[in-house]
Amino acid sequence: MAVSDALDVIRFTPKKAAYLIGKTLKSAIANAEANHDISADLLVVKSATVNEGPALKRWSPAARGGASPIRKRTSHIFIVLTDEGGEASARRERTQEARPAKKKVAKTAPQSGGDEAPEAGSGEASESSAK
Repeated sequence: MAVSDALDVIRFTPKKAAYLIGKTLKSAIANAEANHDISADLLVVKSATVNEGPALKRWSPAARGGASPIRKRTSHIFIVLTDEGGEASARRERTQEARPAKKKVAKTAPQSGGDEAPEAGSGEASESSAK
């Protein structure tokens, strides 16, 4: 998805996370322009993931002198931008998804008549005890 389209989608999403993801996306665009000399018009969002971050562990007072745990969770937001032909690669991905998968043929093991190994303890060699 083009960066301008992604910003429009985020701008009109009524969720708290949309604001934070929008800030991260704007930062990624600014980094690409400043550090890699890439125009924002050429940028395409390749992937965006949100992973679990460290949790702050706090305690809340509970009945009879006890304590209840409180986990204040955080997250890591990763946005990967690329300038590699957004529309052409998107079309290529769609055509690869539309192709039918190859059928796998199950191979059966050949049945052997009498080529099996002798089982342990079949009585071929018996021990004799002499006193």
